[in-house]
Amino acid sequence: MSIVLASASPRRRELLQRAGVDFTVRASDAEEFIEPGTPPHEAVMQLAAQKAAAVARDCPDDLVIGADTVVVFDGEILGKPTDAADAARMLHRLSGQTHAVYTGVCLVRGGKTETFFEQTQVTFYPLTDEQIASYIATGEPMDKAGAYGIQGRGCTLVRGICGDYFNVVGLPVAALCRRLNEIGELK
Repeated sequence: MSIVLASASPRRRELLQRAGVDFTVRASDAEEFIEPGTPPHEAVMQLAAQKAAAVARDCPDDLVIGADTVVVFDGEILGKPTDAADAARMLHRLSGQTHAVYTGVCLVRGGKTETFFEQTQVTFYPLTDEQIASYIATGEPMDKAGAYGIQGRGCTLVRGICGDYFNVVGLPVAALCRRLNEIGELK
């Protein structure tokens, strides 16, 4: 038996490595779907469960970890931008405002499933059109929920956070490792 991360995210992989977790990676091919109107904390747990379940079918004896992160502003889930204009729209909305970042985590083994989520509040500095255009030109926002990466150049946009920084990066690693320790998966 081993731990399998059901994610292709290099950020999640790095966070688990930093925490000293011994694991393998098997990206999920799950078709992600949530019903419109699903509250953000439920949405991320459902998406994490879909990813973990897809991988667990091929690894029934392993502990599979699935995760999903979304940015929420004014009740709207901001996923990955579809193009530069969409990224600019998101960043303009987040400028000078506080938003929430939710990450859902799902653990699956032997037909048993456990899910939880973390929420972190992030406040942006007010951003000029030039700052937004310059940031988008780096390409960094294009594969990130909410069109920014706090662990990269996006750190210059952030005035402050309340909660787990690593949750914003994409995995609430402390909460996850505490749970893995409780169930005897960490030595």
